Amino acid sequence: MAPRNLLYMRSNFLFGSRCWMIRFSAEILFKSVSFRLFGMKCDHADSEPLENEELLNNLLTMGVDVDMARKRQPGVFNRTGTNEQNLKTFLLSKGASKEVIASIISRYPRAMTRTPESLSNRWDLWRRIVTSDLEIVAILERSPESFFRSSNNLNLEKNMEFLYSVGLTRKCLCRLLTNAPRTFSNSLDLNKQMVEFLQGVSLSLGHNDPTGFVKKIIFKNPFILIQSTKRVKTNIEFLQSAFNLNNEQVLVLICGPGAKILDLSNDCMRRNYTNIKERLFSLGCTAEEIRKFVLSCPDVIFLGQKKFSDKIDCLIEEKISISQIIENPQILDSSISTLKSRIKELVNAGYNLSTSNISLLSWSQKRYNAKLKKLNTGQNVVLGN
Repeated sequence: MAPRNLLYMRSNFLFGSRCWMIRFSAEILFKSVSFRLFGMKCDHADSEPLENEELLNNLLTMGVDVDMARKRQPGVFNRTGTNEQNLKTFLLSKGASKEVIASIISRYPRAMTRTPESLSNRWDLWRRIVTSDLEIVAILERSPESFFRSSNNLNLEKNMEFLYSVGLTRKCLCRLLTNAPRTFSNSLDLNKQMVEFLQGVSLSLGHNDPTGFVKKIIFKNPFILIQSTKRVKTNIEFLQSAFNLNNEQVLVLICGPGAKILDLSNDCMRRNYTNIKERLFSLGCTAEEIRKFVLSCPDVIFLGQKKFSDKIDCLIEEKISISQIIENPQILDSSISTLKSRIKELVNAGYNLSTSNISLLSWSQKRYNAKLKKLNTGQNVVLGN
């Protein structure tokens, strides 16, 4: 019995071993197959889609800056159906030059995805606002996105009709098309919400002409319609509390010089105003001086901490006093490079900035050049004598 049991155990062991080996081999086999299949799938997923060779050739022939276009909207180059030739023909018929067309496509290649019918319909809608084809071409040359951003012509038409209905003029709508084209990409409901909100703000502040209020604030700030009502509301409340303004003063501010700063995020507005106060306090300014300084030129709130401090330091280094800066806050609208170059030119012309009017640091280039020429002429006469 013992040998027989031993033989049985040996057979069992060998048979079990074989089964184990078969299972082990099978697992290796299927794992290998699974790994190879997985690897093939990954390779396929990582491969980049091929660019449309015909499109590339057409664009190079048209003089388009392909590298610029590819960086801006690379997905367009993978499409099989584009309308670059139709776009070219259409714009040529409206008076655009080949160079302008190439520039438009280089900066906004998605323009090539618009169909001839969509282009024609959109152009006709624009002509309800813009007086001539060449004027539209000029707008497209400056900002192609304003025309080609959306292809929803029905939404554009509804927004135009609504904005006309609330009293906006053709000139104001043209400004919106040029500067804030997203206004017309908004849903009609969004634009209605903002207009109704602004009308409510005017009534709550005691203004008896809500339609006129909306027209004023949109004219001063064409970007207001693409902001959220929550942001605008929070900013108005902050301005009223931070500067201790009554309702009439708030109306004057947001319908005038403060209209643009309503675009800022509330956090940014608070942070920049705090930085301005701390910097001016450190230079000996009083709270009332700071208040008047900001209210006379609210755009300074756009300046971050570094930019504001750098401009103040630049002026003080040139012996311009902080009291002069407080009285002429608009000079901070100029860039640091403009301030430095003008200061150097004026000093060379014998102009004493520490005792003279410094507002010319923010004058238009034409007006400034005329003044500088007059100063240089007077200095030459004195030297000649």
